[in-house]
Amino acid sequence: MNTDLVELGKNIKAERNRKFLSQEKLAELVGVQTHHISKIERGLVDIKFSTLIAILKALDLDFEKLYEL
Repeated sequence: MNTDLVELGKNIKAERNRKFLSQEKLAELVGVQTHHISKIERGLVDIKFSTLIAILKALDLDFEKLYEL
């Protein structure tokens, strides 16, 4: 398992929870299915750059901030 993907996923989940968003709502905002958000948050999939950008926009988060969480 890629530890960078696991860390990224944990940080996305933490920020999603801080914004009081469900996985379903984030998936809707990003344009992916809920199970894909779940896999991203658990570090099980290699996230596409376009999906990462959409998640950052949906969470109103800068890329640099994502790794500071």
